[in-house]
Amino acid sequence: MIIPKQKKLDDQQLKSLKKVLADFNCDIQAVGGTTRTIYAILGDERQELMLNRIEGLDFIARIDTIQSPYKLMDRKSELAMHKIKAGSINFGDDLIFIAGQCTIDIDNPQYFIETAHAVKEAGAHAIRGGVWKPRTSPYSYQGESKSIDILLRAREETGLPVNTEVMEYRHVEIAVKNKIDSLQIGTRNALNYSLLTKIGKLTADTQTLILLKRSMHMGSIAEFLCAAEYIVSNGNPNVLLCPRGTLPAIEGYRNYPDECITPLLKQKTWAPIVVDPSHSVGKAIYTPHAALAAVAYGADGIVIETHVKPLNGIGDDPKQAITPDVLTKLIPDAKALFTRRKAYESYLADSNPS
Repeated sequence: MIIPKQKKLDDQQLKSLKKVLADFNCDIQAVGGTTRTIYAILGDERQELMLNRIEGLDFIARIDTIQSPYKLMDRKSELAMHKIKAGSINFGDDLIFIAGQCTIDIDNPQYFIETAHAVKEAGAHAIRGGVWKPRTSPYSYQGESKSIDILLRAREETGLPVNTEVMEYRHVEIAVKNKIDSLQIGTRNALNYSLLTKIGKLTADTQTLILLKRSMHMGSIAEFLCAAEYIVSNGNPNVLLCPRGTLPAIEGYRNYPDECITPLLKQKTWAPIVVDPSHSVGKAIYTPHAALAAVAYGADGIVIETHVKPLNGIGDDPKQAITPDVLTKLIPDAKALFTRRKAYESYLADSNPS
């Protein structure tokens, strides 16, 4: 990573730097952080002569070489000081809740609007709502693009940022055009590297959050972080990592709960961890327990399915969504645990992960 002396390189400096890199068949990708823009080398960064020439440029402060397959996501990278916000609140300063329906029912929009207001009253910081939905069966409801109008109405009425899942480039274009605050990458697309690359490029230099779920097959920590690297290395460092359960499932649960990987992630990366207990366990009666466990393990946020009338919902809501009443009790309990847990975070900060 190339660190400039100033907050950002000007056009002439950028041209000079690219000229040096081109001589060694390399290029750069700008990544705009909170305090400054850094520049990732695209290509073989081990070429000593190239590094010497870059360091000789009077506008370059230094070059950081991190021996990691996820150089930008690594907690030793310059992005370690990058702050990501949900509305006006930094992840890490408070426990962030993203709550709302699994799927927006276009025939009954009042449920989504009522839910949006209810989760705000309960203390949620953002609203989730599925415009498009991946389904195992081709005959199941897949969502509709015009549902985005309902999502935007909820944002306008509540003043809260909104999150929705995107599954293809067309969805990303629609979401970005409508300035959706947070784009969710589901478990089925978690390793769709071409889509991750396009999302990074299309949302570069914006405040758009990317909620990246872990792949379904219990992939390694390195695989998860490398997937996030595709987004960050293409220009958007506002990535949230989302454990959501893996396969094979535990009998009685939808998946194998994996909130326990949170400390492992925090040892290796600076990115906030936002756990999804709803998909992890798959039943509303278990979800509050899973959410509290996630907070104890170190989660910076919780994304949780909530519905004013779950049995009248569609998609996963009838079995997975908690009610706003449950959310109202869960949020202060989870925040109290969050406050107590923070006293133990120094143990992770002082450790040396292998």
